[in-house]
Amino acid sequence: MLAHPLFTSLRGLHRLESRPYFLKVYMLTLTVSERLVLKGRAHSLKPTVMIGNAGLTETVLKEIAAELKRHELIKIRVMGDDRELRANLFTEICTQLHAAPVQHIGKMLVVYLKDLEPKAIAIKKMPRHKGKKLSKKQLASRS
Repeated sequence: MLAHPLFTSLRGLHRLESRPYFLKVYMLTLTVSERLVLKGRAHSLKPTVMIGNAGLTETVLKEIAAELKRHELIKIRVMGDDRELRANLFTEICTQLHAAPVQHIGKMLVVYLKDLEPKAIAIKKMPRHKGKKLSKKQLASRS
Protein backbone atom coordinates (compact mmCIF):
# COMPACT_ATOMS: atom_id res chain seq x y z
CA MET A 1 0.00 0.00 0.00
CA LEU A 2 1.25 3.48 -0.82
CA ALA A 3 -0.41 5.40 2.01
CA HIS A 4 1.45 7.78 4.27
CA PRO A 5 1.87 6.42 7.83
CA LEU A 6 -0.10 9.34 9.31
CA PHE A 7 -3.11 8.53 7.18
CA THR A 8 -3.30 4.76 7.68
CA SER A 9 -6.26 5.13 10.04
CA LEU A 10 -8.24 6.77 7.23
CA ARG A 11 -8.33 3.66 5.05
CA GLY A 12 -9.92 4.27 1.70
CA LEU A 13 -9.88 8.05 2.00
CA HIS A 14 -6.29 8.92 1.22
CA ARG A 15 -5.47 9.66 -2.43
CA LEU A 16 -2.11 7.88 -2.35
CA GLU A 17 -3.69 4.51 -1.67
CA SER A 18 -3.13 1.99 -4.45
CA ARG A 19 -6.81 0.99 -4.81
CA PRO A 20 -9.47 3.67 -5.35
CA TYR A 21 -11.66 4.21 -2.31
CA PHE A 22 -14.87 3.92 -4.33
CA LEU A 23 -14.01 0.43 -5.59
CA LYS A 24 -15.66 -1.98 -3.15
CA VAL A 25 -15.14 -5.69 -3.48
CA TYR A 26 -17.73 -7.79 -1.74
CA MET A 27 -19.15 -11.29 -1.60
CA LEU A 28 -22.75 -12.18 -1.07
CA THR A 29 -23.31 -13.40 2.47
CA LEU A 30 -25.71 -16.12 3.55
CA THR A 31 -27.28 -17.03 6.85
CA VAL A 32 -26.59 -20.43 8.36
CA SER A 33 -30.06 -21.74 7.50
CA GLU A 34 -29.75 -20.55 3.86
CA ARG A 35 -26.36 -22.22 3.61
CA LEU A 36 -27.77 -25.50 4.95
CA VAL A 37 -30.60 -25.46 2.41
CA LEU A 38 -28.17 -24.73 -0.43
CA LYS A 39 -25.85 -27.53 0.71
CA GLY A 40 -28.79 -29.92 0.53
CA ARG A 41 -29.70 -28.73 -2.95
CA ALA A 42 -26.08 -29.00 -4.11
CA HIS A 43 -25.65 -32.56 -2.88
CA SER A 44 -27.12 -34.13 -6.01
CA LEU A 45 -25.43 -31.75 -8.47
CA LYS A 46 -22.58 -32.75 -10.74
CA PRO A 47 -19.67 -30.33 -11.30
CA THR A 48 -20.45 -28.04 -14.23
CA VAL A 49 -17.09 -26.24 -14.45
CA MET A 50 -13.59 -27.66 -14.00
CA ILE A 51 -10.54 -25.55 -13.27
CA GLY A 52 -7.41 -27.22 -14.62
CA ASN A 53 -3.69 -26.60 -14.39
CA ALA A 54 -3.95 -23.16 -16.04
CA GLY A 55 -5.86 -21.89 -13.01
CA LEU A 56 -8.58 -19.28 -13.02
CA THR A 57 -8.38 -17.72 -16.47
CA GLU A 58 -10.71 -15.13 -17.93
CA THR A 59 -12.53 -17.74 -20.04
CA VAL A 60 -13.08 -20.00 -17.03
CA LEU A 61 -14.44 -17.04 -15.06
CA LYS A 62 -16.83 -16.20 -17.91
CA GLU A 63 -17.99 -19.81 -18.03
CA ILE A 64 -18.62 -19.80 -14.27
CA ALA A 65 -20.61 -16.55 -14.62
CA ALA A 66 -22.69 -18.04 -17.45
CA GLU A 67 -23.41 -21.22 -15.46
CA LEU A 68 -24.36 -19.20 -12.38
CA LYS A 69 -26.74 -17.14 -14.47
CA ARG A 70 -28.28 -20.31 -15.88
CA HIS A 71 -28.46 -22.44 -12.71
CA GLU A 72 -27.95 -20.14 -9.63
CA LEU A 73 -26.16 -22.94 -7.74
CA ILE A 74 -23.18 -24.75 -9.25
CA LYS A 75 -20.38 -27.10 -8.31
CA ILE A 76 -16.85 -26.40 -9.47
CA ARG A 77 -14.08 -29.01 -9.48
CA VAL A 78 -10.50 -27.77 -9.00
CA MET A 79 -7.80 -30.12 -10.29
CA GLY A 80 -4.92 -28.69 -8.24
CA ASP A 81 -3.58 -30.46 -5.15
CA ASP A 82 -2.70 -27.32 -3.16
CA ARG A 83 -5.32 -26.62 -0.47
CA GLU A 84 -4.41 -22.93 -0.08
CA LEU A 85 -4.66 -22.41 -3.84
CA ARG A 86 -8.18 -23.89 -3.84
CA ALA A 87 -9.24 -21.64 -0.94
CA ASN A 88 -7.81 -18.59 -2.73
CA LEU A 89 -9.60 -19.56 -5.96
CA PHE A 90 -12.85 -19.93 -4.01
CA THR A 91 -12.65 -16.43 -2.52
CA GLU A 92 -11.46 -14.93 -5.81
CA ILE A 93 -14.38 -16.44 -7.76
CA CYS A 94 -16.89 -15.23 -5.18
CA THR A 95 -15.49 -11.69 -4.96
CA GLN A 96 -15.17 -11.19 -8.71
CA LEU A 97 -18.67 -12.50 -9.46
CA HIS A 98 -20.28 -11.12 -6.25
CA ALA A 99 -21.48 -14.62 -5.44
CA ALA A 100 -21.89 -16.44 -2.15
CA PRO A 101 -19.52 -19.21 -1.07
CA VAL A 102 -21.62 -22.15 0.07
CA GLN A 103 -19.26 -25.06 0.60
CA HIS A 104 -15.64 -26.11 0.03
CA ILE A 105 -14.98 -29.81 0.51
CA GLY A 106 -11.82 -31.27 -0.94
CA LYS A 107 -11.59 -30.33 -4.60
CA MET A 108 -15.26 -29.32 -4.87
CA LEU A 109 -16.46 -25.74 -4.55
CA VAL A 110 -20.14 -24.84 -4.34
CA VAL A 111 -21.07 -21.29 -5.36
CA TYR A 112 -24.47 -19.55 -5.29
CA LEU A 113 -25.63 -16.40 -7.06
CA LYS A 114 -29.25 -15.38 -6.66
CA ASP A 115 -31.02 -14.79 -9.95
CA LEU A 116 -32.67 -11.37 -9.97
CA GLU A 117 -35.12 -12.24 -12.74
CA PRO A 118 -38.02 -14.43 -11.60
CA LYS A 119 -38.31 -17.48 -13.80
CA ALA A 120 -41.67 -18.47 -15.22
CA ILE A 121 -42.55 -21.99 -14.15
CA ALA A 122 -44.44 -23.99 -16.74
CA ILE A 123 -47.57 -25.43 -15.18
CA LYS A 124 -48.95 -28.46 -16.96
CA LYS A 125 -52.63 -29.28 -16.83
CA MET A 126 -53.32 -32.57 -15.15
CA PRO A 127 -55.59 -34.96 -17.01
CA ARG A 128 -59.01 -35.30 -15.45
CA HIS A 129 -59.02 -39.09 -15.26
CA LYS A 130 -56.15 -41.49 -15.58
CA GLY A 131 -56.95 -44.89 -17.01
CA LYS A 132 -60.52 -45.97 -17.78
CA LYS A 133 -63.38 -43.58 -18.24
CA LEU A 134 -66.12 -43.72 -15.64
CA SER A 135 -69.36 -45.49 -16.48
CA LYS A 136 -72.78 -43.83 -16.31
CA LYS A 137 -73.55 -45.53 -12.98
CA GLN A 138 -70.28 -44.35 -11.45
CA LEU A 139 -70.86 -40.81 -12.69
CA ALA A 140 -74.43 -40.85 -11.27
CA SER A 141 -73.26 -42.10 -7.87
CA ARG A 142 -70.81 -39.18 -7.59
CA SER A 143 -73.51 -36.50 -7.49
